[in-house]
Amino acid sequence: MNETVKRHSWIPLILVACASFIITLDATFMNVSISKVVVDLHTDVSTIQLIMSFYTLITAAFMLLSTKLQDIVGKKKLFIIGTILYGVGTFTAAISWNTGVLFIGWALIEGIAGALMTPATVSLISGIYHGEQRTFALAIESVMVSISAAVGPLFGGVMTTFFSWRWGFAIELIFVIFILVMQSKIPDFEPTESRKDLDITGAIISLIGLVLFVWGILMLTKDTSTSIMVIVAGLIILAAFAWFESRRKSNGKVPLLDMGLFKDRNLRVGAIIRLIGCLAMGGALFAVSLFLQSVMQLNALNTGLTTLPMTIGLLIFAIAAPSLSTKVGHKKLIALGSLIAIIGCVILSFQFRLNTSMYDLMPGLFVLGAGLGFVMSLSTDISLANIPKENENNASGVLTTTQTLGESMGTAIIGVILILGVMGGLSTAIDMYAPDHSGDQQFFNDAANYLQTAGTQDNVTQDSILVKAVDTIIQEAMGFVMIVTAILLAIVFIATLRLQPRKQ
Repeated sequence: MNETVKRHSWIPLILVACASFIITLDATFMNVSISKVVVDLHTDVSTIQLIMSFYTLITAAFMLLSTKLQDIVGKKKLFIIGTILYGVGTFTAAISWNTGVLFIGWALIEGIAGALMTPATVSLISGIYHGEQRTFALAIESVMVSISAAVGPLFGGVMTTFFSWRWGFAIELIFVIFILVMQSKIPDFEPTESRKDLDITGAIISLIGLVLFVWGILMLTKDTSTSIMVIVAGLIILAAFAWFESRRKSNGKVPLLDMGLFKDRNLRVGAIIRLIGCLAMGGALFAVSLFLQSVMQLNALNTGLTTLPMTIGLLIFAIAAPSLSTKVGHKKLIALGSLIAIIGCVILSFQFRLNTSMYDLMPGLFVLGAGLGFVMSLSTDISLANIPKENENNASGVLTTTQTLGESMGTAIIGVILILGVMGGLSTAIDMYAPDHSGDQQFFNDAANYLQTAGTQDNVTQDSILVKAVDTIIQEAMGFVMIVTAILLAIVFIATLRLQPRKQ
């Protein structure tokens, strides 16, 4: 490998960061464009949401297989194959004339392409950079995922408001072309295994387990009891996969995933940190965006502008993290980041009311983003700190898989918590502000309907008991979401205490 590239050129990092950015952007920017897509493709909301779910599902399902393909094909080659496939998918999505074409381009082709590219983004950086450069490069790559998720609503809002949702896919295609034109700047890595080493049975078992697990998560807000059964079935199959892989290795064969990697404490803890970190961020962002659009009645553009401070906090603290980590250490800085993020959640928990303005939320969002900037930027580097070179591809697959699972779990789990908080607290609010209507189902239904329209009903005055009750429910439900997010971040803090320093 060229030493100059390894030590001085940041071009490979830029290319990999671009890939991470568009893969995550694809899962977020269309959230604010659904209504326009429904009109343009003559379909309904549930169909578009189903396509979005399948994008997440397919990406997660093929992640472990893609991880092993790095060893067989070569991580740069697999990354480029994935990029080309992604370009085909995003072009197809951009020109789609019906939901079938959109599904093929966006969910199927881009989903598989994202699975091929994502593990390679981490393993390429680990192979190219070393020491402080690797810490910085992994920090930038990791935080690009978080930034992309945070700016997705703003990007989608701009596209929807001033152009078309199709331009969102077209702009992703520009990123793809840039990566392909500059691909010679990425060093080559030779395959370390042959095709006969591919564990087909393990790949099938893992695919089925991941599909069931992620599909169950995505179904949580629609049919909770059924989704829990699907999740449990997925976990059972994944446990069988772990047993099968252990047996395969003990028989002298190459496993799809070396379960021995989990003996490394930092990888175990780091995977948990990334899983919960992505879950907390994705869930909080979903809840805040829902509040901004449903309660404050903001359009897609203003929703994105309101969450922008979170993105700024992420970026600033992520850039500062690598240099600070050489003085303070990864462990202390991640722990500090989780505490800062908890403070951000506490600040936000008091800000959600019917009369809340955009500016009321920005300080808390900035603090939350700042804390997550430390957590997300350093967790990948410390997770791989003590992993031998020959196992880095496998380890990167573990981290990217848990990251993808966290992203898919965030919206669904926080969505369930929000629904439970709203419906459970509504009765309490009625008992508090309208005790004469306790047990009055019609009044309960009126309050629930008012909550759905968030103060837009003309027949309800601003000083009515109903408005006060709904205002309380909004505050309590959103406050509860922020408390749950803070608890998740507290788990991150506790997990961080288990991290070990780098081996010298």
